[in-house]
Amino acid sequence: MRKDKASRREFLTRAAAGAGAVAGAGLVPDAAAGAQAPHPGAATPATHARAQGHGAFLNAPDAATVAAFAERLMPGAPGKPGARDAGVLNYIDLALAGAYADLQDFYRRGLAQLDEYCRATRKGRFVELRPSQQDEVIRALEDGTATGFTWPTARELFETLRTHTMEGMFADPVYGGNKEFAGWRLVGFPGAQPVFTPADMQSRQAFTRAPIVGLQALRKG
Repeated sequence: MRKDKASRREFLTRAAAGAGAVAGAGLVPDAAAGAQAPHPGAATPATHARAQGHGAFLNAPDAATVAAFAERLMPGAPGKPGARDAGVLNYIDLALAGAYADLQDFYRRGLAQLDEYCRATRKGRFVELRPSQQDEVIRALEDGTATGFTWPTARELFETLRTHTMEGMFADPVYGGNKEFAGWRLVGFPGAQPVFTPADMQSRQAFTRAPIVGLQALRKG
């Protein structure tokens, strides 16, 4: 996981497939509580339609940093969608304006400390660094060796951004990420299917019998 972007991406994809992409919540149990519907102020299909990209909470500079960070965690590749493709930024932005509003100061302070660290060690903001330098910074956060962090700590910032990137990739699209089921297609998850046959339940292969179904489609039914 720590060697390069490909291994980090593979780790997150395996984690998603191993945990099972839950149709109505984020993948990581500790962070999923805020993604359960209906949570007061949580992202809804209506707010999703009004806020594509960012603008519900994140300002432009912070949005650019979050988008770049998430893309290094889950980079796109030919035939494999990444964080940008899946709309992870939109998911995080809507969550911070609603269900994760208690993390707004965490993000403000964490992203400010991240840019201070990048300027001190690499003479530029995170978004201004080369991809290889961004990966080095992420590894330093993950290892807890990045200096100048008080609250949140470097490790806490990394863990939160990784968790929210996974949620934005693999939670139901009704929460603003997983655009066009990009994450579910990546791991072969069929979504909120109303009926599974006994053969489906026993199969170890990716589900391909029917279109992927999300919560919004079921709500309309």
